[in-house]
Amino acid sequence: MGFSVRALLAVAGLTMLPFGAAQAQNATAQDWGTSQNGEKVSLFTLKSGNGLEARITNYGGRIVSLYVPNKQGGKTDVQLGYDDFAAYEKAGDFYGALVGRYVGRISHGGSFTLNGKTYQLEKKDPNAPFVIHGGTAGFNRKVWKAQMHDGPEPSVTLTLVSPDGDGGFPGVLTTTVTYTVTRDNALRLDYRATADRPTVANFTNHAMFALQGEGNGDVSDQTMQIFADRFTPADAGNLVTGEILPVDGTPADFRKPVRVGDVQHSDFPQIAMRKGIELEMVINGTPGTLRPAAQMIDPKTGIVMDVSTTHPCVVVWGHLIGDRTVIGKGGKPYRNFDAMSFETQGYLDAVNHPNFPSTVVTPQKPMHEVTVFKFSTR
Repeated sequence: MGFSVRALLAVAGLTMLPFGAAQAQNATAQDWGTSQNGEKVSLFTLKSGNGLEARITNYGGRIVSLYVPNKQGGKTDVQLGYDDFAAYEKAGDFYGALVGRYVGRISHGGSFTLNGKTYQLEKKDPNAPFVIHGGTAGFNRKVWKAQMHDGPEPSVTLTLVSPDGDGGFPGVLTTTVTYTVTRDNALRLDYRATADRPTVANFTNHAMFALQGEGNGDVSDQTMQIFADRFTPADAGNLVTGEILPVDGTPADFRKPVRVGDVQHSDFPQIAMRKGIELEMVINGTPGTLRPAAQMIDPKTGIVMDVSTTHPCVVVWGHLIGDRTVIGKGGKPYRNFDAMSFETQGYLDAVNHPNFPSTVVTPQKPMHEVTVFKFSTR
């Protein structure tokens, strides 16, 4: 291993690997810039022996690129994103990012009650009806400590300590997320969190999947299947109502494969209000066990993505950005419906709906969830 690589590993705070493991070169790191706060940012590349290649940064724990073998014998980058760290920091959005401490909208003006005490989360607008994606404590803008591991199934473990009172959340929350590229061309996300006293936590990754290739049109011709008999409806302000309803007989029934374009513009209120698909689906089976959540297939690239998770829910979001255009990698324009996000997570706003399964984390009850995105061709 050359001196320059050793220096990069030292900058990123990584553990040196035995010579034999390093020779495999399935995991590499490079300096990717410095944040406005002076923190060093790194970009990690993880490769399987069968063609899958993931590029992940410790800035927001973002999946920057995901190169997947296609049926033509080449590779397709299936992730929306940007070319460099400066663009991510400037945009301030959630492309490919880890989302926490709490994903989604927390209602009641961004407040919740825990053990008899009400906590008001920080917000820029005091009149805002909710706080979204962790608010001022958002994990997507944090620089995580990283440790890389080479080998046949390379990985990078990201660690973040969120202090007591961060964004208004109680307790010190220590979170680790490990990204692993597996032998069978899957990207596995292993989430763990511990707290020094009772708090709440609900994590996801906001990866934007474009199986047709990022910047290469929309997902209308792709087929999608969600293994969910129920969903949680939301009101006009996109706050969940607390109901859990059956999908049977509604356009939210994706239990059999459907062409995305056939439902994306449905007049079903839960789709029409959002001008596209943005639904929280309750995954069949027992939460805490790894089980199928979704499948997406692109007919042109032949790429098949199977999503499995231990989480209870998955939010399916069709890259709804309104009339604006985002300029992504290589100057490519990203527009509405150019990707689909499968955000596995706990129930939205569970802190304000006692009928939803709890998202409380305590010293005696740490959090551990796993999500796997597995790729193949058809």
